[in-house]
Order: sequence, then structure tokens, then C-alpha cells
Amino acid sequence: MFGEHHDLLSEFPEYRDKIHELKMNNPEFAQLYEQYQNLDQEVYRIEEGFETPSDEYTEELKKKRVLLKDQLYAMLKE
Repeated sequence: MFGEHHDLLSEFPEYRDKIHELKMNNPEFAQLYEQYQNLDQEVYRIEEGFETPSDEYTEELKKKRVLLKDQLYAMLKE
């Protein structure tokens, strides 16, 4: 949705405890999580009009965010 945060806790509330556990104990997950959160924040700022990059750049960010979300979800399901 436009102008909406897609943080992992909102996307996967059923994994709240596991997200916290992995952030604390799995450096790879923690790094991917931080990258995801940063991308989500940047996309949000663009959608809210605080930043105005090209449409191509914005779409690239969204694609990266989806790929990271897929990676993180796979780790959560393990």
C-alpha cells in the first residue's frame, strides 16, 4: 500500500519472538534485517514525498526489499 511501512513485525506478527531471537543470535539475519528496515524506511520516505528520486530507482528499491523479505522469511521458517 502507498505510504505504508512494511516492517517485518507487521508483515509477520506470528514470528515476533523468532525475529527477536534471530536478531540477537544470528549475525546474518541481523544484517539482512537491518538492510530490510533501511530499505523500507527509504521507500516510505519516497512514497510520502519526502524524497523524490526517479521511478526506476524507486522500483529497484522495492524489488530489493521484496528479495530481502523473501530471504528473511525463509530464515524464519527454518
